[in-house]
Amino acid sequence: MKIIKAAALWLFILCLPVLLLAASIGIAANSPWLYKYGFEKYDVSQATGLATAELDKAARGLISYFNSSNEFIDLTVAKDGKLFKLFNEREIAHLKDVKGLFRLVYKLLLGTLVYALAFIGVSLFWWREKRRLGRALFFGGGLTLALMLALGLVIAFDFDSFFLKFHLFSFANDFWVLDPARDYLIMLFPSGFWYDAALFCAIATAVGAVILGAAGWWLMRKSHV
Repeated sequence: MKIIKAAALWLFILCLPVLLLAASIGIAANSPWLYKYGFEKYDVSQATGLATAELDKAARGLISYFNSSNEFIDLTVAKDGKLFKLFNEREIAHLKDVKGLFRLVYKLLLGTLVYALAFIGVSLFWWREKRRLGRALFFGGGLTLALMLALGLVIAFDFDSFFLKFHLFSFANDFWVLDPARDYLIMLFPSGFWYDAALFCAIATAVGAVILGAAGWWLMRKSHV
């Protein structure tokens, strides 16, 4: 039984960074304000020639697509009074791959969340070991903070290399190699946007880690009394 408890505890600790990072990515991908922030900061309206209302439409369309069962995106916007398809075939193919990554993130989020809740429930109501749960939360939060600190440093000092390696590792094709002079996907989301988005996810994950770590510390103190 001790071996089972120890294995369950360490699996819970290792699940927490994945759970928190997946949740942060999910929040970022579904937050219209993050898209709007990037559009305004990087003057995307000027780069694309699209009005703010059309940029908002594009953001809502992307969010809707990533959460739909549609295989390919079909997004029409207006420019200079004329309607046109925002993305070409290469961009559409890449967005399909991106959607696949988001689906993987959601699966990881669901899987780690189910396990984490199960571990918490068993610890509290079956094993009745609040102190063990507190230690798991505390060390899981600490591990997450350490990983996010490392990620934050990579993002801050070598983001271009990180971004390139991420694409090479994540995609089995080169559809992500686009032309910023004519491909709207690049114009909508320049590298600076992805830098900010990655930093947001790292910070949001770290905040979640601090909250869980603090909850663990409180449980340890309470159970010690």
